[in-house]
Amino acid sequence: MEEVHVEFTKEMREAGYTILVPNMLGFHFSLIEKVLRLNGYNAVVLKNRGHNVMAEGLKYVHNDTCVPALLVIGQFLDALHSGEYDLHKVALIITQTGGGCRASNYIFLLRKALKKAGLDFIPVISANLSGLEKCSGFKPTLPLIRQLVASLIYGDCIMCVSNQIRPYEYEEGQTEALIEKWNQILLDQFSKGRGLSHRDMKANLEEIVDQFDAIPRSHEPKTKVGIVGEIYVKYSPLGNNGLEEFLRKQDCEYNLPGILAFICFKIDNRIDDILLYGGNPIKLVFCRLFLKYVERMERILIGAFDGHQDLIPPTEYTHIKSLVKDVIGYGSKMGEGWLLTAEMLELAEHGYENIVCAQPFGCLPNHINGKGMIRRLTEVHPGINIVPIDYDLSATKVNQENRIRLMLSIASDANAKKIEQERLIAEDERIAEANRLWEQHASKSTKA
Repeated sequence: MEEVHVEFTKEMREAGYTILVPNMLGFHFSLIEKVLRLNGYNAVVLKNRGHNVMAEGLKYVHNDTCVPALLVIGQFLDALHSGEYDLHKVALIITQTGGGCRASNYIFLLRKALKKAGLDFIPVISANLSGLEKCSGFKPTLPLIRQLVASLIYGDCIMCVSNQIRPYEYEEGQTEALIEKWNQILLDQFSKGRGLSHRDMKANLEEIVDQFDAIPRSHEPKTKVGIVGEIYVKYSPLGNNGLEEFLRKQDCEYNLPGILAFICFKIDNRIDDILLYGGNPIKLVFCRLFLKYVERMERILIGAFDGHQDLIPPTEYTHIKSLVKDVIGYGSKMGEGWLLTAEMLELAEHGYENIVCAQPFGCLPNHINGKGMIRRLTEVHPGINIVPIDYDLSATKVNQENRIRLMLSIASDANAKKIEQERLIAEDERIAEANRLWEQHASKSTKA
């Protein structure tokens, strides 16, 4: 029997229905919220956190379901029960990839939860590019898609530079102020149809990197930490118990690989599926063109870092993919798949050898490609220091943070040994040079 659900209609959009959006990436989603509003959708990115979100998730979703589903659905239900929104003038939106990951089923779990809560009259919008569901009130137009893609590119750039600048700034808050400034600049440009062409994006990205790099800062050595994992738990403070905030308090510099590589990974997988199993040739052409477009944008983003020797740019998708050749098979592509393994090697290559692998309970692909690859990665890159952290609603924040502290302690000891080794090498070189000069002097004296 075909499932019947409430459609988000054009009339609902015109009536100003509030569309609730689950939160994940800080700057990216902040800009996306404004882009949706610019295009006539009354969007609100949710920021509610705390015990109530978890309680709502456990109340309406089976506890064997993966943690991101519990938290996203719990966040929706907590918001709906908060009294802040008119329940008869609200809609929910959730992504639906169409892949083998259970994330494709979140929308059905959400509708089931709404029905259980007596709220099944609330429409749920499927945000997808696979034609899985359509609704008359939400139709991604070309201008909207361009603005959304641009938001992700700008978001990756700002996330990359701000994470490298913030830990070292002399005046606390300068980085955050510049983030807000560019949020408004980009929105103003989008409203005028600017900031979307290759020329505009190149100019903006270069200006963004220039302005962040101009923030006065120290260059004291800090422990460098990379963060990988399931996409929601990796990026969302709700999913990882405020991991980024915790690392800031530990006086670390942390690096989060951007979303563009994940987008390339997903498009690449679609191309492989069609080539291996057959499919619509028009879809194949579209996917190839889309991948070329994203990779071109990626190169423009990386080019913006030229001349900034103190900043590490994002890495090209093709290079990230090459890192796991002979390490893990490209057929491992459910969830984050081989990309998760590749990102750990990417981070280690850039000096972020201390890595937190955020693993949500119930995510089998993440455990295989993350925790399951640690031994192999230590063989490929000796010195890599990976700690897998399970993020489950029953796991305590104290235990998670203590495991990270242990990883940082190991990193500190390793860094101290490295400094001592470098000191000893320098001392040996100094002694060798002194001996060489003495022998040279002695030789001249003998000849005289």
